[in-house]
Formats: sequence, C-alpha cells, structure tokens
Amino acid sequence: MKRSRTLLLASLSLSAALVTPFASAKDMVISIWDGYMAPDALEKFQKATGIDADKSLHATNEEIMGKVMASGGDGYDVLFVSSPFAEILHQQGLLADIDASKVPNLKNLYPEAKRLAYDEGNHFSVPYTWGTTGICYRSDKVSPEPTSWNDLLKPSAELKGKVTMLATDRWLLGAGFLANGWSVNETDPAHIQAVRDQLIQTKKQLLSFDDTTFYSKLVSGEALMAHAWDGWCNYGTQANASIKFVVPKEGSDLWVDTMVVLKNSKNLDAAYKFVNFMLEKENHAWVAENILYKVPNQAAMEGLSEALYAQYPNLGIAPADLFLQQQLRDVGGATQKAYTRAVTEIMAAQ
Repeated sequence: MKRSRTLLLASLSLSAALVTPFASAKDMVISIWDGYMAPDALEKFQKATGIDADKSLHATNEEIMGKVMASGGDGYDVLFVSSPFAEILHQQGLLADIDASKVPNLKNLYPEAKRLAYDEGNHFSVPYTWGTTGICYRSDKVSPEPTSWNDLLKPSAELKGKVTMLATDRWLLGAGFLANGWSVNETDPAHIQAVRDQLIQTKKQLLSFDDTTFYSKLVSGEALMAHAWDGWCNYGTQANASIKFVVPKEGSDLWVDTMVVLKNSKNLDAAYKFVNFMLEKENHAWVAENILYKVPNQAAMEGLSEALYAQYPNLGIAPADLFLQQQLRDVGGATQKAYTRAVTEIMAAQ
C-alpha cells in the first residue's frame, strides 16, 4: 500500500493531458508501486508461463490514473491500484471483467475477500493486500495505552508535541469523522467543516503531519504516538519491539489494494495468467513476509510462521475483524474536492 491514495478525480482530467502511456515491446506491461512484489517475480513468471512482462513503476494512484485516463488504457495490461481508484476505473469503463475460469487461484482468497462492497464477487478487481488504520505507539513510554481517536486529536499534556498524524486526506479526515461517530466515507458538508475546524485545533498540539517517516520518529523517540497504517507500524516494530499498534474503540477503515486488468489490454490471457500467478500461495506469502502487510489469501496467510505472527501481532488481525471496519469507497468528485479543500486549509492554518 504505497502512498498517496487521495482520490483526486477532479484533477485527473487536467493531468491526463500532460502524460503519455508507458510503451514496451514486451508481451505485457504491469504498473505497480516500487517494491510491491518480489524482485524476481517477473523472471519466475516468465519461466512458468513463457510470457515476458515489463514493469512500470508508479509512485501514487494519481500518477497511474492520469496516464491511464490519457491513453484510454492503451499501453498497460495490469495495474495495482487502491480500491476506490479501481471503482473509478470501472465506472469509466476501462476495466476488463475478471475471467474466473482463467484465474483458478481465486480459490485461495478468504471468503471475505469475495464480499468486498465495492466489487462483491471480484468482477473487476482482485484484492492484493488489505489492512486497517489506527494508532502506533511506544508502549514503553505511553501509559495507559491509547484506545480512542481522541488520544490523537486531543493529546494529553505529556504527549503534546510528541504525536504525528497522517496527512493524506482520506485518513486525516477519517480520524476526525470516526472520533465523532461518522462514516469514513462522510459526504455531509457540515461534518467535513466540523472536522476541518477540529483538526486545525489539533494541529497546534502535534509534532507533525507525517505519512512516510512516522515509524522512524517512534523508533528514535522523537514521537511517542502516531496515526498509522497497520503495515507501516510494523516497520517501527521491526526496529523496536515496544512499538505497538491498536485499532481505536470507535472503529477504523478497511483499505484494500487491488490488481485490475485493462479492457484495452493487447494480451488479456497473459494478464489473467499474471494475476493468477500472483495469487499462488508462495508468491502472495512473499508480500506478508517482506512488506509486512496482510494479504487476503488464506492459503498464504496460513502458511506464515508462528514467529512472524508473534513479532508482528497485527498480521494476525482476522478477516472477520477487518470486516468490522468501514470499507473505503469512492466518494465522488464533489466530496473529494471538499476533502482536498479542507486538508489544504488545515495545512495552511497557523
């Protein structure tokens, strides 16, 4: 789950005119975040299938969305995108249907992975990783342990200047929405405004807004508590076992990163074979073992070592518990503009 995941659909039509699709002479092109699959995955895929695939990297969902919408999907076969972006691509008519007969390893998925609200039945997307968001903290220095989003939004005197929050709009605003008992997909303008005002006040108590180095700040002790994605909290735990992760009592989001196949793919059969290859037990287990994210592949997760689960307890969050959280959805262009405006105002506030 690489960042950022903000849903800037309104800006994509502008950026689309400024980019060109990826070109390759190989059999197929996959666009993915850097480091999101094994370094030798494409080599193994070619040995297994004879298909020579090229890898194009995108840093953000917005980057690949701009390229795909500029080209109408030409030049790419398989994309890795977050679920709300998969929704948008489907709505734009750019995705092929997933041919289940050509992706037999769909059988490896947890039953819950086939009941995701944005694509129930995996008709146009295949979940690749999933997880939730919460509070990552130094258990050796924070007592009592945090239990609420308000522990971030209204930090105690001892924690003032020692707390970070995510800057990406869906998660920053989501913390405020959840603290107030509202939806992570909130569309009410009054609620967006209220959370904006609340976060402007919270900003005065924070160390920083930080999407990428918060776990390092926890390791060094510069921060003691961080708003965090579960997998990224594991990077802190890897360096310091006292760094723990908790889902606040008000609940959280369920995020999903997906694989999608472009309707204009010049080699649909190869694309389906690649998706199927990535769903093989060993290939999908690599993600959990090396990126430290949960994968929706039951066979892969059941094959992980007990030592890995012991070292990173949030890897053991069960699918049923993930499904207690609210699935992130595309909120539409007008609401996304309101989100972007609110976060811009929070960041600009003194």
